[in-house]
Amino acid sequence: MALGNANHRGRLSLLACDSGKPFASRVHEHLTEIVKVVDGETVSVARSSEEITFANGEFKTVIDENIRGDDVYIIQCLDDPLSDRSVNDNYMALLTALHAAHHSDADSITAVIPQFPYSRQERKKARESITARLVAAQLEDAGAQRVITLDIHAEAIEGFFERALMEDLHASKEIISFFRQNAKTDNLCVVAPDTGGANMARYYSNQFGSAFAVVDKARDYSKTSVVESMRLVGDVKGKTVIMPDDLVATGGTLMNACRLLKDNGAERIYLACSLPFFNGPAVERLDQGFEQGLFEMVVGTDAVWHGPAFCEQHAWYREVSVARLFAQVIFNINRRRSVSELLR
Repeated sequence: MALGNANHRGRLSLLACDSGKPFASRVHEHLTEIVKVVDGETVSVARSSEEITFANGEFKTVIDENIRGDDVYIIQCLDDPLSDRSVNDNYMALLTALHAAHHSDADSITAVIPQFPYSRQERKKARESITARLVAAQLEDAGAQRVITLDIHAEAIEGFFERALMEDLHASKEIISFFRQNAKTDNLCVVAPDTGGANMARYYSNQFGSAFAVVDKARDYSKTSVVESMRLVGDVKGKTVIMPDDLVATGGTLMNACRLLKDNGAERIYLACSLPFFNGPAVERLDQGFEQGLFEMVVGTDAVWHGPAFCEQHAWYREVSVARLFAQVIFNINRRRSVSELLR
């Protein structure tokens, strides 16, 4: 990859923050394969860096190699179930890595964050901040010229960026492929867990050629994650249901939606999410829901990596990888190729 070649943006360099290292390792493996197929040679794109934590909890990132003029991609997973670090800790570490790349004179800098932080704070419902807007500004100020994320919770966030470009990838193809190979999809109905997820569920429905329904929720916005009531719009009696969502946080409303579907005659229920955060009591609720027969399977992605032990301990969980998708997108951006073709 010689610098100055008009067919690409410069030497491709991959950096990883500490909580992004497991995902970065999988992306790097796929990138190496893609480069070898296209160029016929094995080229490592991984660059060494060190994340330093001070006694008072402050962070800084030191890049160990020369990346001057490089096309740099910095991978970080903000919500890391296998670490005791908070989202804010990992977010601050990301900002220091972006700024370190900026001061190392990288030619272009991309933040690769499968989980966009504060994505559920994209609008004002009371006297409160629009925190997703702050995140966009801070990423730009730190040096990010592009952001790659996965199934962002609110599409409006793309408009919060004034200088950086945002690529919002989708896990639907990988999840749909898994269902086709590993689940019963005859007599199927795809159900949107709320009206906000209708577009995603409709895509699933079109791909499967299935019926479509929606769970209509009435939320109490004066409280966190509280749903006052829900009703089903559509028919699920005797059907296999797939209910996809962008994320699962505490899982409370999801289990209530499963009960609603069962009460309306759903035969079996499969759940899917791009970002299986499983915060707070989520795992306990899912364990109980599985034991009660409310659902048969939850399919998540390695954008939030829980590790092999988690899959062994919880029979209801299946994991599909989106690392190759991210690798292909990174490669296409570096080579000035279309990204939209990968997402169709």
